[in-house]
Amino acid sequence: MNNHTTTAEDVKKREGTTTDVILVGAGIVSATLATILHKLEPTWSITLFEKLDSAGNESSNEWNNAGTGHAALCELNYTPEDENGDISIRRAVEINEQFHTSTQLWSYLVKNGDIQNPEKFIRSLPHISFVHGERNVNFLKKRFDALTQHPQFTDLKYSEDPEHLAEWIPLMMKERSEEEPVAATKSDKGTDVNFGELTRKMLENLSGKDNVTVHYNCNVKDIKQRENGTWEVKVRNFKQDTLEEHASSFAFIGAGGGALPLLQKTGIPESKHIGGFPISGEFLVCDNPETVQRHHAKVYGKEPEGTPPMTVPHLDRRHIDGKDTLLYGPFAGFTPKFLKAGSYLDLPGSVKPDNLISMLAAASKNIPMIKYLAGQLTMSKEERVEQLRDFVPTAKDEDWELLVAGQRVQLIEDTEEGGRGALQFGTKLIHSGDRTLAALLGESPGASVSASIMLEVIEKCFPHYLEQWEPKIKEMIPSYGIDLEDHPDLLAEISAASSEALLLN
Repeated sequence: MNNHTTTAEDVKKREGTTTDVILVGAGIVSATLATILHKLEPTWSITLFEKLDSAGNESSNEWNNAGTGHAALCELNYTPEDENGDISIRRAVEINEQFHTSTQLWSYLVKNGDIQNPEKFIRSLPHISFVHGERNVNFLKKRFDALTQHPQFTDLKYSEDPEHLAEWIPLMMKERSEEEPVAATKSDKGTDVNFGELTRKMLENLSGKDNVTVHYNCNVKDIKQRENGTWEVKVRNFKQDTLEEHASSFAFIGAGGGALPLLQKTGIPESKHIGGFPISGEFLVCDNPETVQRHHAKVYGKEPEGTPPMTVPHLDRRHIDGKDTLLYGPFAGFTPKFLKAGSYLDLPGSVKPDNLISMLAAASKNIPMIKYLAGQLTMSKEERVEQLRDFVPTAKDEDWELLVAGQRVQLIEDTEEGGRGALQFGTKLIHSGDRTLAALLGESPGASVSASIMLEVIEKCFPHYLEQWEPKIKEMIPSYGIDLEDHPDLLAEISAASSEALLLN
């Protein structure tokens, strides 16, 4: 980032541009929406503003997330067990379909020549669920039985045999006690995704188009709707040391954790009574080649009892900048910043008269999570490695270093189910009543399902164009409007096409 000593009074005001679409934030969601809109209406002018000096440097950055192509193949929190012991797979089916939507879009862009070298951003990597203890083994077996009845999960394999598991996850099974039962499921359809590289490729392609402009080092300070319905966007341009006023017919706020403060500034009724709570992620990272070469999978476990879904432990092989590494976590951290490059005033500044009661209610309802965070903040590196040994019994302190990953803002809102100040663990799309502005709030699995979420933006904000746009959407995403669970032949067809285009196994 650029450091400037220029004061606000010294900044010159400069008239900006009028454009059809303005997007805030150069992460995967804005890059996806801009890409889809440009394909649907290539004559529309699109302008994107990013306060950092390049694309994909916040939540989308490859070091700020685990790189899991979330398809519900191994994430146990997507298949909850109710009090009667029944497993719900509804959320898993939904996320799997959404990931197929993303891979279809990426495949289209590769085949169309918009982005090249897909191996730079996506690779095949087995997705494995691993549990130990009789209760968790029973849960995993029921989950396996429920999922494999569904055409999207027929490739799942299950085993409780330690020798068999040693073939799947040798690093995790070495010197593991034989007294406690263990089990795992495995899918060879899993992927490791470099969302930072994918974002950069998409925006590099768009930057070469006549009607698309991407501005870096430009911080959006305010968004207000004019009397004529257009949106006035005030931007601090660090390169020019100017304060600019731009206008657009439609605005999208895809600024990750920074989306909530900007949404609040719009003043739309839909921005009221919502808040956010920031949580940073930390991982243990191993670069020791001898250790890394013994783990070739993404392995997700079961969250400790009584902890939130974000605590699900996982051990991930990553391929970044031509180098293989292992990441284990996440460990939770806390800062009042909403972005890694944000301000310590982000959290207190987001508390407004209309959301104060909801924020207080969220705090009172989530005492266990606050205690969990406090415990995480006081953990030493040695204590973190000791926790890692639950996954890797032979882990050595000297092989692992702590990495501070991305910043996430959990959405707080009043809901019918959760009541006042319910803390949400997922993403939520909010749009204005006149459909001229939209914002994406929340976190995982946002990047993996970005194409599906951006299609939702299009459906909700441009309904009068849908009939005209549908043929092009279907060209990009052949399964659009179709439930894959009811069409196994189409599922097999698009899976094979995506694998071929993206060079997957």
